[in-house]
Amino acid sequence: MNHPILDQIQGLRAELAPGDTAPALVTALAGGTAPRSATAELAAQQQRIIRSDRRSLLLLAARCADRPVGAWFAALADGESAALHTLPALGAAVGLDPGALESRPPLPGCQAYPHFLAWLALNGEPDAVAVALVTNFTAWGGYCAAIAHALRHRYGLSDEACAFFDFFAQPPAELEQQAADALGPDRLDESVLATAREYGLLLQAYEHLFWDTLGVIDA
Repeated sequence: MNHPILDQIQGLRAELAPGDTAPALVTALAGGTAPRSATAELAAQQQRIIRSDRRSLLLLAARCADRPVGAWFAALADGESAALHTLPALGAAVGLDPGALESRPPLPGCQAYPHFLAWLALNGEPDAVAVALVTNFTAWGGYCAAIAHALRHRYGLSDEACAFFDFFAQPPAELEQQAADALGPDRLDESVLATAREYGLLLQAYEHLFWDTLGVIDA
């Protein structure tokens, strides 16, 4: 028998699922037609995103320090730290040395997601933020799995260069279970679930904007 909150998380994930149409960049990479410059820009923008998201998650963890969900946010922040260490290898494989990876200017369409997460860290209802985040992991993980495969088989990148995408390509079932356990044994109030839906829709929209911004980069 499923955890009551896990049922709610899975139901919201199904409701918010973006469908079968992948972002244009993911499709282009899968077909081998995307320029390396698009992957280079992705790596540079993720350098900024990961750093910002890590701080946001640590702030959420501090806001819930006396509850299990605080530890869950802290564990996500640790994951962001691990992912950050994989970006130099990806950058190098697509022509960015560490200095260039750091110095690329932010693209507004790519940075909308971390800016909203930073807002949620300050103003969001933490339980709703946790649910909104975890329900969006499946789509992001699927895109990362597709990109990792494409970069290996279409662009000849090494396992080390693909490690960033491999990290996020893991199925989210364990994180969903951990989130449900951290949020407690009883079902979430409908008001919390409605707020999570609102947050989730916005996170999803900002992620779409990230991909749309990268999808128009030319060689």
